[in-house]
Amino acid sequence: MSHEYLMALVDAGGTVPVELGVARRLVARGHRVTVLADDSMADAVRKTGACFRPWRCAPNRPDLSIDSDPLRDWECKNPLQVIDRLVRVRFLGDAERYAQDVGQALRELSPDLVLCSMFCFGGMLAAEQAGVPFDVLFPNLYMPPVDGMPPFGLGLTPARGWLGRLRDRALSYVTQSLWDKHGLTQLNALRAQRGLPRLEHFWSQMHRARRELVLSAQAFDFPARLPENVRHVGTILDDPEWAELEPWHAPVAATGQAEAEPAPLVLVALSSTYQAQLGTLQRICDGLAELPVRALVTTGPAIAPSSLRVGPNTQVLVSAPHTRVMRDADLVITHGGHGTVVKALAAGLPLLVMHHGRDQADNAVRVTAHGAGIALHRNAKSHAIARAVRQLLAAPAYRAQAQALGTSILADADGAVLLRELEDLPAPCAHAERTQRPADGLANRCAS
Repeated sequence: MSHEYLMALVDAGGTVPVELGVARRLVARGHRVTVLADDSMADAVRKTGACFRPWRCAPNRPDLSIDSDPLRDWECKNPLQVIDRLVRVRFLGDAERYAQDVGQALRELSPDLVLCSMFCFGGMLAAEQAGVPFDVLFPNLYMPPVDGMPPFGLGLTPARGWLGRLRDRALSYVTQSLWDKHGLTQLNALRAQRGLPRLEHFWSQMHRARRELVLSAQAFDFPARLPENVRHVGTILDDPEWAELEPWHAPVAATGQAEAEPAPLVLVALSSTYQAQLGTLQRICDGLAELPVRALVTTGPAIAPSSLRVGPNTQVLVSAPHTRVMRDADLVITHGGHGTVVKALAAGLPLLVMHHGRDQADNAVRVTAHGAGIALHRNAKSHAIARAVRQLLAAPAYRAQAQALGTSILADADGAVLLRELEDLPAPCAHAERTQRPADGLANRCAS
């Protein structure tokens, strides 16, 4: 049975390929999907087969340039500033305007289910007020605090013994109090305007969802006691729409090796969005120049390749489809974004993680806890980076652990679990007439 889905998405960089992977899979199953999103996502949305609908009342990011990035979290000096900015810019600052756009789409489309970006609180509020079921998409690890899991963003290993459990309870209380302090009053005011009941905590807004869908592999994550409506539905390994393979010449290793035995290939892939990563990228390139390896560096749209000085063993491109390059690679160096990490593990590749913020420290600690890589500080010197690369390439155990974890990641990366959850809907009795729409009706709706 065909269903109507409305997706309310915010361009947060690395979350986009994962969220649009959901749209692509729903369209492939014959469902109708409309995506409310920023203009920066328009081409990528249309390539999924879904209908693109731009934000009109809400802020609309026009492109992927640094100047158009509303968050600019690289400017924050401490975690309190990060929380304050996330609340003001991502979660609540324009939530009412997002809610207006979603409310209008609900009236026009009568969807069976709304799929909200984890940042789109306005979409959640509109759906809840209208009585339309909504799911929240987490394109990385689960963000709200839960029993048995270290608090999000701190890069901590799971608790050991009563002292560790005490640590986690104390830190969870502190972090939840900070989010409540910065956002709960404003959230409840927005809910009151829409006749919705008050919430006890900031994160409780997400728990109002029918499902909270974690687009990651349970095998990658730490065990925890999750809320009943939370599901791990597997990873989506799609590359960004703009990551087309540019010609690259497989550079010669710095020390030279026989052509019959090419040097190891190292893929360097830091964030596709700007996170003040240029210094880290340069130190990585300096370290790799000392080694008998070949290196491919992808900078993403935020960094110009000409900004980097590299040795003859290194090529720098704006983009390349990482899943393709990883078939030939031996190692991945990354900032620790969830998408790059799980793709590398799915390819059976060990990682050197130099995390910059956001969820990256949490991804890094999961890599190291599984024995699939090494984590270094983002300010590590080039000689330390070179030493870590040598260690990862010389010790087969890292690759073996990455391959073992990758096998588990691939087991649920086909989308079957995700689609089962999304299609678990009651028959759309109120929408029976809509299911009989002719094809030109769909075309007209997309044109709007």
